[in-house]
Amino acid sequence: MKDTIALLVPPEARGSRLDRFVAEALGVSRTELQRWLGHGCVTVEGVVRAASAKVRAGDRVMVRPEPPAATQALPESGIVFDVLYEDDDVVVLNKPAGLVVHPARGHEAGTLVNGLLARGLFRRDDWVELGGAHDRPGIVHRLDKGTSGVMVVARTPVAREALKTQFQAHSIERSYVAIALGDVAPGTIATLHGRHPRDRLRFTARVASGKAAVTHVRVLARLHGATQVECVLETGRTHQIRVHLAESGHPVIGDPLYGRPSSDPRVHRVSERLGRQALHARVLGFVHPRSGAQLRFEAAPPPDFAEALEALRLSVE
Repeated sequence: MKDTIALLVPPEARGSRLDRFVAEALGVSRTELQRWLGHGCVTVEGVVRAASAKVRAGDRVMVRPEPPAATQALPESGIVFDVLYEDDDVVVLNKPAGLVVHPARGHEAGTLVNGLLARGLFRRDDWVELGGAHDRPGIVHRLDKGTSGVMVVARTPVAREALKTQFQAHSIERSYVAIALGDVAPGTIATLHGRHPRDRLRFTARVASGKAAVTHVRVLARLHGATQVECVLETGRTHQIRVHLAESGHPVIGDPLYGRPSSDPRVHRVSERLGRQALHARVLGFVHPRSGAQLRFEAAPPPDFAEALEALRLSVE
C-alpha cells in the first residue's frame, strides 16, 4: 500500500473532471482510478466526490492508491505470436493482426496477455508485483487489434517503469508501414489529438485542446489508387497514424473505423480481401532497461499485407 498522495489543482486544470485530473497527474489508467474512486480513496477538500466532479483551481485532492486488483485472466494455449527476443527483463514479439493485446470489455479472454501467461512469460501471482492496471501486466504500449507488428512487454516492475519513461519521453524508435488511399504527399503531420466529441470509439485531430501528435510520413512506392508509406512516430497517441492519414484525406485502406470505400474497383477488392487496416509496426528500438544497450527489432509485414501490396503494384499502369 502506498502512502496518501496530495495533489493541488493548478489554474490550467480548472474545470477538469476529477478522474481525468488524477489519472493524468499520477499516470494511472482511468479504469484503475475508477476502482479507487468507488472505494472512497480519492477526496477533494476532504469530501469523496464522483468521478465526473469538476475540480477548481486550488482544490486539495488526496489520493490513497490501492494495490492492483487480483487478476481473473487465465493462461490460454493456442494464441499465436512470434517471440523475437526474450530475457529476464523484456519480451519482444511480433503480434499478428486480429489479436487483442490485453483483456478488456468484450475481450475478456483470447488476448496476448493470456498467451503470455500460457507460455510462462508471466505468472498470475506476479501481477500485483508488476503494478499498474491488473488486466495488462507489463504492457507499456499497444497495437490495435487489426494492426500487426513489433511490440515490447516488460517482465519486471523495474523494466516496466524504465520502458514507460522512454515512451513518455518519446525516445522510442517506432516505424510503421501502411498502404494509404490515393496519392499521399511526404511530410510531417503535427496536430492536437483527442477523443472525438460525438463518437467515443474514435479520435481526431480536429479538437480545440488535446495532446500533441506528430507523425513523419515518407513515400515508399506509388501504387494503383494508393501509396505505400512509412510513418515514423514522434509521439504515440491512440490511433495516431490512422487519424493523421484519414484526416489528411488518405485513410489506410481497409480501416474499418477511419477508412472509406475506394471508388476504384481494384483497390476496393484488395481492401475487402485484406479485411483490416493495412498497417504494420515494422521497427521498434529502445534502450534495454537493465543493461542500457540500444536494441532494435524489425519484422516484415505479414502475408496478407504483402499480398495486398503486390496486387496494387501489379496493377500500376
